Amino acid sequence: MQIINHEALSQCIREAVRAELQQHFKTGGSQPLNSEKLLSKQELAAELGVSLVTLTDWMKKGLPYLRLHKRVYFKKSEVLNAMQQTIKN
Repeated sequence: MQIINHEALSQCIREAVRAELQQHFKTGGSQPLNSEKLLSKQELAAELGVSLVTLTDWMKKGLPYLRLHKRVYFKKSEVLNAMQQTIKN
């Protein structure tokens, strides 16, 4: 077992993080193929052509959304599926 001082450990961590960030930016920071961009309330309202009030009302009626801390996000595919199910019923 090797003992490493605080400064050497900090340097190793910095180098590792730097290497990971460089690799991330070389690949363009691409997301995995199965991931979907999350839309904010404003983005989804604009996409659907409705007001924020209407969107909030739909959320209360069961429109699927994700809450991350104090913010609300939507997966467009889930929203469209929920809307299609509502139309069918």
